[in-house]
Amino acid sequence: MCLRGALMIKWWLLVCLVLTGWVTAQEASEQPRPAMPIDLLSAAEQVLGLRFSESERKLMAPSLHHQREQFHALRHHTPANDEAPALVFLPMAFEPPRRPDPTPPRWSSVPVVKRPDDLEQLAFASVAELGALLRSGQVRSVELTHMVLGRLKKHGPRLEAVVTLTEERALAAAQRADQELAAGLNRGPLHGIPYGVKDLFAVAGYPTTWGAKPYADQVIDDTATVVEKLDAAGAVLVAKLSLGALAWGDVWFGGFTRNPWNLEEGSSGSSAGSAAAVSAGLVPFALGTETWGSIVSPATRCGVTGLRPTFGAVSRGGSMALSWSMDKVGPITRTVEDAAMVFEVIRGVDRRDPATVATGFAYRGDASVKGKRLGYVPAHFEGDKPANALDRAVLTQLKALGIELVPMDLPAMPLEAMSIILSVEAAAAFENLTLSGRDDEMVRQIEHAWPNVFRAARLIPAIEYLQANRLRGRLIADMQRRLADLDGYITPSYAGDNLLLTNLSGHPCVVVPNGFLSDNKPYSFTFIGKLHGEADMLRIAKAWQDATGFHRRVPPVFDPKPKQP
Repeated sequence: MCLRGALMIKWWLLVCLVLTGWVTAQEASEQPRPAMPIDLLSAAEQVLGLRFSESERKLMAPSLHHQREQFHALRHHTPANDEAPALVFLPMAFEPPRRPDPTPPRWSSVPVVKRPDDLEQLAFASVAELGALLRSGQVRSVELTHMVLGRLKKHGPRLEAVVTLTEERALAAAQRADQELAAGLNRGPLHGIPYGVKDLFAVAGYPTTWGAKPYADQVIDDTATVVEKLDAAGAVLVAKLSLGALAWGDVWFGGFTRNPWNLEEGSSGSSAGSAAAVSAGLVPFALGTETWGSIVSPATRCGVTGLRPTFGAVSRGGSMALSWSMDKVGPITRTVEDAAMVFEVIRGVDRRDPATVATGFAYRGDASVKGKRLGYVPAHFEGDKPANALDRAVLTQLKALGIELVPMDLPAMPLEAMSIILSVEAAAAFENLTLSGRDDEMVRQIEHAWPNVFRAARLIPAIEYLQANRLRGRLIADMQRRLADLDGYITPSYAGDNLLLTNLSGHPCVVVPNGFLSDNKPYSFTFIGKLHGEADMLRIAKAWQDATGFHRRVPPVFDPKPKQP
């Protein structure tokens, strides 16, 4: 037999042995594969809370070396922040399908409003009131925009709430709104109304800093979908407002955003500037985002109304990604109905955000809420602290409106452990920042800030991330069962783990001021709806808000109205 024939027979025998399991592929290799040092594996086990035997470590070592090489290969192709994963989170997949209600919203009637002698006295008027003045011709959008820009220039530095004024863009939009309104073209409730956006929404021609020093000079040649929708509705963008760096807290590269009720404390975050500007009467409304409390928290601290819509109800196209499966866009306003008006404009499907879904919004501003059924967790209303008294008062007020309150409990699940979903996705969104070392430029360098979280999250195993998401599916299905016979539920804003629970499940909420713990310390309460149940949730919250009036109080320092003797 020739040498070539002998070699061929030997090769085929080896292949057969590998395929039949008599020898492994590694044993068939002529040279041993590179392996990770065993002592490193033992140390890694301690970090990850695992335990393998010595023989298992030896078997794993070559594979782990190869995996590390794969990691390095992937890092040479790190996607940009605006490139989403191929996996899309859809909370509605865990609920029975339902047909969207095509009925358009119906706004409540607005009392007769007259133009004041001093236009600045409109600083705390609602969107609905300002819209009535604009449509009646008593006020022009240009002069309203000048008034708002003046207050932003005067008070913005004191609050450390303004990143960039969009003055040229705003005045051009205001002039266009005036011309259209004069010609009889009414684009809806927001036509001619000034507003601000959290500075993680791209606006062509202006910086989009994400509140972080490494991105302080960043200009993105794009405009966020929600800004485009507001443009189409005739709204007037006047400012890009501060956010805690990369959407955490109220500290950004330009300062520490202040609470208008108490300038010695922060406005909370991360929609810090949006909440502070609305609270101080610098803008009639602003857009914020929430991943885990970033609308609820600053709205509570600043005493304003905030709407966190259902995950997927509003496009995030053109906005900074922090967590692809948890980020949500919503308005911060003075009143619940203002929030409903903004939501109607910005909601809807967008090809730039594959998580968006088609739903209706059959809101009825003047409809009775008698007979509605809301759940509540009794334990969340117990105790003798002042906050508990304010919370219990809400129960009494809702009963007076004819609403039935139904005791319930919430799913018992390891929610804090499931929060690794946010950590992993955020670390992936900002991998370049971590690997480049530019995370050292971030202002906050403490344990509970993004630079440290990004680094630690790199050691979270993919298996745990997937298991957390599987539990998340169970959570959503469980919530659906508990809310099946209810119109939603109510809760003190920070009771239990409710804030994390509903951000993981994707449920919508509206947070509203419900009193004060002291003269300069607003407090809040939260109405939570079913998935894509914003219409019913907002209708109930509006009825309660109209009956109580806590939203009408304003920070005295920023009130332009003359004080009574």
